[in-house]
Amino acid sequence: MAANCQVTGAVPGFGHNVSHSKRTTKRRFNPNIQKKRYFVPSLRRSVTLNLSAKGIKVIDVRGIDAVVGELIAKGVKL
Repeated sequence: MAANCQVTGAVPGFGHNVSHSKRTTKRRFNPNIQKKRYFVPSLRRSVTLNLSAKGIKVIDVRGIDAVVGELIAKGVKL
C-alpha cells in the first residue's frame, strides 16, 4: 500500500538517521496511514480510503459526504 493519504495528500518525508558518532544514513518518515471503511449515505454504499491520522480527524469534523464529494470532484476513483 502506498504511504499517501487520499484526503490530506500526506506523503513520506525523507531525512537521515544520525548515530551517536554523527554518521548519517538515509531514511523515510512515513505518515500514519490507516485503511478505513466508511458508509457514504449520498452514494448508498461503503468506500474504503487510505487515510492518515489527520485525514481521519478531517472526516470527523467535516463529515464523510463533504470529503467524498471533494474527492470525486478531483477525479479520485472510489
